[in-house]
Amino acid sequence: MQHLLTKLLNKIVALFGISNNFFCRRQKSTSMSKIQLPDFKLGKELTEEQKAYFDKHGVIVFKDFLSRDTVNLYLQEIQQVENKLLTEQVDKINGVPLKFGKDENDKTIIQRFCFTTKFSEPLHLLLQDPRLSALTDLLGPYEGRIGEYEKDGLVVNNYIRTPQSTFSQMGWHTDSPRDLFMGQKIMPMLNVGIHLDDCPFENGGLRVIPGTHKQNMLKLLFGKKYFIDNDPDPKEIGFDITAGTLSVHDGRLWHRVQQSPNYGKASQRRVMYVPIVTGKYKPKSDTSKTPFYHRFSRKVHKWESNSPAK
Repeated sequence: MQHLLTKLLNKIVALFGISNNFFCRRQKSTSMSKIQLPDFKLGKELTEEQKAYFDKHGVIVFKDFLSRDTVNLYLQEIQQVENKLLTEQVDKINGVPLKFGKDENDKTIIQRFCFTTKFSEPLHLLLQDPRLSALTDLLGPYEGRIGEYEKDGLVVNNYIRTPQSTFSQMGWHTDSPRDLFMGQKIMPMLNVGIHLDDCPFENGGLRVIPGTHKQNMLKLLFGKKYFIDNDPDPKEIGFDITAGTLSVHDGRLWHRVQQSPNYGKASQRRVMYVPIVTGKYKPKSDTSKTPFYHRFSRKVHKWESNSPAK
């Protein structure tokens, strides 16, 4: 699988006349930084300081967006949705495949949900929170909206590291190429993460390269080998996350998910992702076809799960 992906990438590189050295400008490094975050809280309106911070870095974190009790409520809702989908043997929603794996007890679990609000009224109501609507200002000068029925809707990622898990890490990527796969112009979007577990920096989790949301098109498309490259970058940063924290990153930002050094429950990291989008309204439905980028990333995750841990 790795050989096929590399071969495909090399053909693309040759087509655009780009040297392979383009991917190797930074030497591999095992170092990474934990950033000390400003104590931002999310209200019904963003402050000028918050807007300026996001404009500079392409990422911002808000503490205490949800209380512990509310986090537990949503975890219960997600468990009920998972039980329903497994019982009914659902493997895709609105054309988007679900990702399955095994927990530490060898029990089948869903590791990536999509359009989760379709099965839960409390999760649907969460997306009506005016504090989430306030985040659309970060897309300015574009007019933003919460994409409950667009892209992949409300996504729930359940990262857990077990011998049979298929979703314990994710390689470097931006969220922009999916627009190209859909035959569209690349448009700005926001990925809003609502974190449901405590995840200190040392336990893995989100890694970003600040400022790369302002990179040129060449670096956006070819700065790294999409999903295949999971090596630490000297300029990347990570965070200490507590349950109830909300993070926002620009979809054009290079980001990845660092694998936990732990196994089983100690490695678990559950995050709900809300897309904030702009441009023409393009909802998905039961008749929607599976986009190519999902078939591609599905094969990459399968290859990753069969690769030795680093």
